[in-house]
Amino acid sequence: MSSTELPSVMATSVAPQVSSVRVAAGERLRTVGLPGITLTVRSRPPAREGLPPALYVHGLGGSSQNWSALMPLLDGLVDSEALDLPGFGDSPPPDDGDYSVTGHARAVIRYLDAAERGPVHLFGNSLGGAISTRVAAVRPDLVRTLTLVSPALPELRVQRSAVPTALLALPGVAALFTRFTKGWTAEQRVRGVTALCYGDPGMVTDEGLRNAIEEMERRLALPYFWDVMARSARGIVNAYTLGGQHGLWRQAERVLAPTLLVYGGRDQLVSYRMAQRAARAFRDSRLLTLPDAGHVAMMEYPETMATAFRELLADTGKLTDTGATGARS
Repeated sequence: MSSTELPSVMATSVAPQVSSVRVAAGERLRTVGLPGITLTVRSRPPAREGLPPALYVHGLGGSSQNWSALMPLLDGLVDSEALDLPGFGDSPPPDDGDYSVTGHARAVIRYLDAAERGPVHLFGNSLGGAISTRVAAVRPDLVRTLTLVSPALPELRVQRSAVPTALLALPGVAALFTRFTKGWTAEQRVRGVTALCYGDPGMVTDEGLRNAIEEMERRLALPYFWDVMARSARGIVNAYTLGGQHGLWRQAERVLAPTLLVYGGRDQLVSYRMAQRAARAFRDSRLLTLPDAGHVAMMEYPETMATAFRELLADTGKLTDTGATGARS
């Protein structure tokens, strides 16, 4: 239910403007205005014309930067774009203040409809996995394949290490936590998030740590940062309690797209034991388990994920459809 920031290289400025946002080599940012929302979209120029589109959706506390390690590895396979969800990354809050899973899914659908990019290869991590599941269930016409990394699907027994994130959903807790952590430096916060999200925090380079600290400082300067975190955490908790056709597990069963599920054995936020249940729920699924990975496998093991995605395309006959001849993986 949480994510962290990824190292990147260059800098540019996009609203909301507090300080510059990092952009990895070969990436570009643009702002897309839609009714009720403004989204920042991170993209890479396609290796050639005619590649099928891919869209990446980050998790709670994350941003489009979380996909910067994976996207270049898929340059020969797809035309990559990653969203900053409303209120996250460099996207301002939505006009209606709706941070529910449904609200975020509506933003993704609204973007895909406006951009006329569907059907896409849809990727989602954590909260983004829940959002992508809902999108694939209610709008199958928009989704070519579905890749879910530690998706935040309901668990009966939540891991202890995930409880503090869930507690953000309670009224007043975000304000209390803000006061309690007032003296924490950006570096302390980043190290705490990294320890929570990575299977091995030692994998983060010194440059990556510096970049993440800069991004944390930028986010803490945003006046809506904690409100967005609290409301989105509440959205996940509320989604966990929904039953019937709106329940996430019921919607997982409705997904028609070939699905790649990725779970980390050291994930402290989404339980590894949920992998088999997910594999049974999604009717056309493949399961990749990474014993040493944590919550953000696309940041920890991007090469392995790129290989698994290529195998998904080959297995489903969609590799031939792309005309791709050689992705780096």
